[in-house]
Amino acid sequence: MYVVLLKFAENKSRASDFMQEHNAWIKRGLDDGVFLIVGSLQPGLGGAIVAHGVPLADLQARVDADPFVAHGVVAAEVLEIKPGKADPRLDFLLQ
Repeated sequence: MYVVLLKFAENKSRASDFMQEHNAWIKRGLDDGVFLIVGSLQPGLGGAIVAHGVPLADLQARVDADPFVAHGVVAAEVLEIKPGKADPRLDFLLQ
């Protein structure tokens, strides 16, 4: 399981230029079952994603393809989590 932090970077002001493509990228991640949850870092710091079910190299390639990352709107950091315990509703994360 991974947490992806997408923190605003030097080209933050260009976010609106790439918003449509970024939202399509998020939709693909959700549709593919890779992204479990996507949201904003508060207050207005960027975004975060919880991802699961792919090798790190595949996730990194997916993150690198985000138009926000490619155009320097955000800087991405991928953190790997090895789950040890979970609420029973999230047991699938332990597999």
